[in-house]
Amino acid sequence: MSARREGAGSRFLYDSFDAAQARIEANERVMQERWAALEFRLGQIDAVLERLERRIWLGVCGLTAFLLAQGAEALIGAALR
Repeated sequence: MSARREGAGSRFLYDSFDAAQARIEANERVMQERWAALEFRLGQIDAVLERLERRIWLGVCGLTAFLLAQGAEALIGAALR
């Protein structure tokens, strides 16, 4: 009864189920989903770091402008005396 006859019975009676292969395929699908989630999260982190960098540069430029304005005010005040 090892040979399968066409049209007789269920295929599950004659075809073997390779549990190891099914487990490997399931693990591969899980790893693909985890990798996709990791790439998504890294993209979010990258976007947050870019926004933070812009804020830092805005602060540096603002501080530089403030110091230059204070220096110009001191020079103008000294020139008028």
